[in-house]
Amino acid sequence: MTTIAMWSGPRNISTAMMYSFGNRADCTVWDEPFYAFSLLNHGNDHPMRAEIIAANESGWEALVAKCTGPSAKPVFYQKHMTHHMLPGFDRSWIHRLTNAFLIRAPERVLASYTKKWADVTLRDIGFVEQAEIFDAVAQKRGSAPPVIDADDVLKNPRGVLGALCKACEIPFDEAMLKWPKGPKSFDGVWAPHWYNAVWESTGFAAPVEKTVELPLPLAKIADEAQGPYLRLKAHSLVGVGGHQAG
Repeated sequence: MTTIAMWSGPRNISTAMMYSFGNRADCTVWDEPFYAFSLLNHGNDHPMRAEIIAANESGWEALVAKCTGPSAKPVFYQKHMTHHMLPGFDRSWIHRLTNAFLIRAPERVLASYTKKWADVTLRDIGFVEQAEIFDAVAQKRGSAPPVIDADDVLKNPRGVLGALCKACEIPFDEAMLKWPKGPKSFDGVWAPHWYNAVWESTGFAAPVEKTVELPLPLAKIADEAQGPYLRLKAHSLVGVGGHQAG
């Protein structure tokens, strides 16, 4: 069994990536295991907060046990939000999983996020936490874990997903390129607020090439996130020059 923990921030094609893996016959998926835990312990005032806490496990040890436990199928894909990993909680269990990292340019993340929820801070988009987890995983394994950039996935889904599957030591499956329109049985209870656009999709959309212009407060957050983003970008399976690794 291969348990893949995909670490990303919000508004980062993370749901589309979950749908991609969820369309594999050999895969079970879990949507944001630590969302309720994060809301309960950090106190964020998120949309549907009460419903999310009521509907999901929020105990750290119980969540870790399930994340590191058995799965009904050979591949267990977990869609993790990096900012759900709160300070003061032991992250050593992460090293028992096959970790991968999904990144996206900070300005694109912020432009998408603020369409759904106006109140945003650097912590809400998870770039600092993502770099922390990446560093810990890289140090433990002695090399950089797989990193994929959202824009690279959108430009070349088959190539980038193929490279990701190879890095995670699972076979690529053509079923990952398409999925049925509409809600999925494994969607989190928060899906009606956040997933309406991806519910209309049946595959990875073409990337948006236009430049993103942010108001000054958001531009400052994007600038703070740029360092962690570029650090992981340097290790992406499609490099700066656009050449496919492997």
